[in-house]
Amino acid sequence: MNSSNACDVVLEVLNRATSQETSVLKPAEQQLKEWETQPGFYSILQAIFSNHSIDVNVRWLAVLYFKNGIDRYWRKTAPNAIAEEEKTSIRAQLIGSFNEPVGPIATQLAVLISKVARLDCPRNWPELIPTLLEAVKTPDKLAQQRALLTLHHVTKTLAAKRLANDRKLFQELTTGVFGFIFNLWNHHTETFFQYATQQNTSNMIEALEFSILTLKILRKQLIYGIPEPDKVPDAVMVLQLTFERLRSLLDLRHSFKNVSQMKEKLEKKIIILGKMLLESQETYPVPYVGFIKHTLEFTTNYLFTDDGRALLFERFTVQCMSLIKKIVKCNSYKTTRAMEDAKNSSVIEAEKATSGFFTDSVLTEMVKCLLTHYFLLTEEDRVMWENDPEGFVGDEGGESWKFSLRPCTEVLFLTLFHAYRDVLKPTLLQMVHTVQGFEDQSDMNKLLQKEAVYNAIGLAAFELFDEVDFDTWFVTHLLKELENKSPNYKYIRRRVIWLIGQWIGVKLSPSLHPAVYQAVLPLLSQEEDLVVRITSAQTLKIAVDDFEFKTEAFIPFLESSVSLLFGLLQQVSECDSKMHILHVLSFIIERVGSHIRPYASSLAQYLPMMWDESSDHNMLRCAILTTLICLVQGLGTLSSNLYPFLIPVIQFSTDVSQPPHVYLLEDGLDLWFETVQNATSMTPDLLKLFANMPPLLELGSENLKTCFHIVGAYVLLGRQQFMETYAPALVAGCSNILNDLRAEGIVTVMKLIEIIFRVFPAEGPQLFRDLLIGVLELILACQEIPVVMAMYFSLYARIILKNQEFFFSVLERASQLWNQSSSEILDRLLRIWVENFDMISQAERRKLSALALASLLTSNSRIVQGRIPDMMYSIVEVLHDVCREENDTLIDYLVIGTVEDLGDEYETEHDKRKRKISQEDPVHSVSLKEFVGSQIRGCEQLNGSEKFQEMMGQVDFEVRQQLQNFLMR
Repeated sequence: MNSSNACDVVLEVLNRATSQETSVLKPAEQQLKEWETQPGFYSILQAIFSNHSIDVNVRWLAVLYFKNGIDRYWRKTAPNAIAEEEKTSIRAQLIGSFNEPVGPIATQLAVLISKVARLDCPRNWPELIPTLLEAVKTPDKLAQQRALLTLHHVTKTLAAKRLANDRKLFQELTTGVFGFIFNLWNHHTETFFQYATQQNTSNMIEALEFSILTLKILRKQLIYGIPEPDKVPDAVMVLQLTFERLRSLLDLRHSFKNVSQMKEKLEKKIIILGKMLLESQETYPVPYVGFIKHTLEFTTNYLFTDDGRALLFERFTVQCMSLIKKIVKCNSYKTTRAMEDAKNSSVIEAEKATSGFFTDSVLTEMVKCLLTHYFLLTEEDRVMWENDPEGFVGDEGGESWKFSLRPCTEVLFLTLFHAYRDVLKPTLLQMVHTVQGFEDQSDMNKLLQKEAVYNAIGLAAFELFDEVDFDTWFVTHLLKELENKSPNYKYIRRRVIWLIGQWIGVKLSPSLHPAVYQAVLPLLSQEEDLVVRITSAQTLKIAVDDFEFKTEAFIPFLESSVSLLFGLLQQVSECDSKMHILHVLSFIIERVGSHIRPYASSLAQYLPMMWDESSDHNMLRCAILTTLICLVQGLGTLSSNLYPFLIPVIQFSTDVSQPPHVYLLEDGLDLWFETVQNATSMTPDLLKLFANMPPLLELGSENLKTCFHIVGAYVLLGRQQFMETYAPALVAGCSNILNDLRAEGIVTVMKLIEIIFRVFPAEGPQLFRDLLIGVLELILACQEIPVVMAMYFSLYARIILKNQEFFFSVLERASQLWNQSSSEILDRLLRIWVENFDMISQAERRKLSALALASLLTSNSRIVQGRIPDMMYSIVEVLHDVCREENDTLIDYLVIGTVEDLGDEYETEHDKRKRKISQEDPVHSVSLKEFVGSQIRGCEQLNGSEKFQEMMGQVDFEVRQQLQNFLMR
């Protein structure tokens, strides 16, 4: 890139890269990508975008490539990093002049310089800030604006750095320039107001733009660059001036409300000032104490007087409400118990300011104004209700109160009500009494007032627990409100059914829940308004989700609820609405369980069509999967009727080659597991579906645990048929993944292998021969944590119990691989096993190990005979664990024998299969006491009495005596 014509070559390629023809564009983009790492490339780009005679589109593209290159190659440690010499040259030229005539390119240049500053300022670029400040003083308006724009982006970037060192550097920078920026902002703002008095619109806009830019810089420096703003006179002055400037700007905005460009810029300036107040209070609540009274007077004057409201616009209204809310809720302004004896002076001042302002009369007027003005449905709301009902009821949760007026109004009301409930309760209850008797649907104002007050009663439900006899109000009044079917009364019907939902979990007797179900059903019908129907569905979900929900009380309403919800589901068109209704259905299906079975056919008819229609809406498909999970749980074995739809859905959702799997996989796996759990037999389609599993095991995602649960369920369901088809893939999947797993994952894999050993005691261990040798090596190293070691011992215990010949063949194979004798390996294994027996904490696994050790007594192994004392100690320990006295007889409490089908509606077919295999497990079918006695007798017969007595004589006397006591009873 250093040849003399390199610049022309790059320019030509950039020209081609702006082409609209793909055949020209793509090769050019590829060529530029190849040059990204070439020395000198970014200097050439700089020369091109700095040349104002070159086509704007080409210069724009050159700036973008340069900006992207900073992200990738400017750091010293980056691969193919730009050389230091080239960076020095680039930095010098970037701030050599501020005369870019094209606005969008100037903005990109400012962002570009800020990206370099983030990495290099101040250490490697100390001249940046002084150069920018000098350029700001130039009489050239263009250069001044571009320098201010750049300073704004640099300040914004440096302020965003959060490491302690970076914050300190930014604070030092702010100390040096804050006074200058403050004076600059003052100058431009005063200039703007001077032009405003002259009605000089063009100069007003220019001065306002400069004022806005300097204010943005000032705001970042005030919030992030001054740790104690109350001790910096200029900072205090900024906040003092903010209130004054806001008043003037709001008046001017009202004067220029018909001049769109001026109105827009004035609003922008007002919003930035509002942000500065909010951030100052939030970041430095204690230094802000001196401004509490001023803030409350300012905000309430605009929010709660007719003259003030006339000057407001929505975003600033939200800011004013947020300021009041933050002050009322701020913990720094409240006395805690720890401070009662020694109150902080700032807390005293804050409490004095708030209590002095929030008198009973002020609070009453504020809440009345909120309910009679801000809570009312506006004309826009009602138009949206009619034209976009699904959008109207869209959820505005989370932090929407920070940006939207209605949720912000409700949050302010709740904040005030919570803080001053004793003052405000009588006011609200009086307003309820005033509006509740009114039912004339022709007087829209009174209807909307009732709707607003009912909204407040719902929001404040928890605060009004002791004041409202909701049961009586519900029966005598609210149910009657729902019967009024007048068209305009839909606003009240919707609010009343919402209100009931708010109170269900607060104070409604369980005996009245059927009355709620009865009230909801007519509001879900097709004749009802769509907003009312969607709101009613949400109330039904709340009622069903209530802690005191009784299935038997809901059953009479189940068929109608499901039918009406399906009708609603078919009528709504928005993805969010469908998800919302599906969520309600899922809740109902989950709560009623098997009672859903009679109504499953309608679900089976509609969900496939909905799945097909939602191909572009992955989140809706997730909601469908969730509904299917609940449906399969409810249907149990009858879910096999849904296989023609279920299995293709699971196959698609869990196929890693399908792009949507990143959204659908988790729910798809849960559905897969539920489907296999409830299957009565292995079908060809279920068996074929397992082909999706090996790639999932290889993927090793956070869903691995569910994957292994599915595999385990397949082993129990499909048994021989499944293992014949997938054994090699299963062994490879388990073996390959072990090295990448932590302890919990290793245990999950070992539990799966244990299931295979329990189902296939002869063939299973053969499949995992190589893995078992690796496990043996880990046992002998004795470096795993207890829970993992316990699983390793359990695997070998099962092999010893059921396939002792194979166990000794594994030892022989290990001896060949490790060049050690099998006797030595066995001796080390037994020694480590008994020495670490306490690592095994579960009674079942302790018994399993004891059974395995006892079974070795008849192996005729010299090594085993030498370890009998230690083995007997562990066996006796477990006998103490599992034996209980019953009718003067010691019994093994882990032996459960055969248990008939419990008839539990929550027990899946998989649970039954697990129960059956547990009943067959030696842990639950063999008495340890009897087995040990049998093995000791066998050992005596094998070795002869004399040798046997010699071996047992090596056992500790106390252990031998305890063993005899167990065997005698």
